[in-house]
Amino acid sequence: MQALNHLPLHPACPSSKPDQFHTDFLQIEKCGYNNQMPEPVQLNPRMHQKAHVQRCDWPNCGGACCIYGAWVDRIHTDTILEHADLIAPWMNPEHRDLFAWFDGQEEDDPYALSGKVRHTRVAASTDHYGGMACVFLREDKQCALQAAAEAHGLHKWQFKPFYCILHPLEFDSKGRITIDDPELMVTEPASCLKESDQEILFAELFNEELEYLLNQQHEDPKEDSSN
Repeated sequence: MQALNHLPLHPACPSSKPDQFHTDFLQIEKCGYNNQMPEPVQLNPRMHQKAHVQRCDWPNCGGACCIYGAWVDRIHTDTILEHADLIAPWMNPEHRDLFAWFDGQEEDDPYALSGKVRHTRVAASTDHYGGMACVFLREDKQCALQAAAEAHGLHKWQFKPFYCILHPLEFDSKGRITIDDPELMVTEPASCLKESDQEILFAELFNEELEYLLNQQHEDPKEDSSN
């Protein structure tokens, strides 16, 4: 096992906290998760729109987004397995066998440092609304990877898969970070978005994730008004 003070730099990198996102153009520095994203990274114009939405009421949502498991960079799966003795105690007892944490699927992914992603195993879960969930989802609806990191004084997302942090944001066909139609999302069962009386910019709503993943630094604005 690697010593805690020698964990890989990903994904916790220092970054400044902007007052607001005022440009579509984000310059990505070469550290942590930033290194696995195309440069320059742009936000879809939808991220600068306002909507009457708020975040989900976790844990009351039941960890709905964990229903199908997650794709994880092969480099990050190696890090997870290398620190299995830190992570396993924070998992449900029936899922502590590290050889059953990933299901053997592997695919190409242009946003992964390694160029490959592996899939977490999904298991039956009688108390999950979908009847199944990622093996890292605990009974209390916390992610075991996040719980383990916090318990050992690390950044809460130190072991968290990239796409789990990004969710419900995604990449559009042009490789820009975007979000699905909010009017549809708020109608989904246990959605990551709920209706709100107040309007908010999507970039502001997901400020913590964008700052953490992109370590964004503002440059001269470069417009990309296409949809």
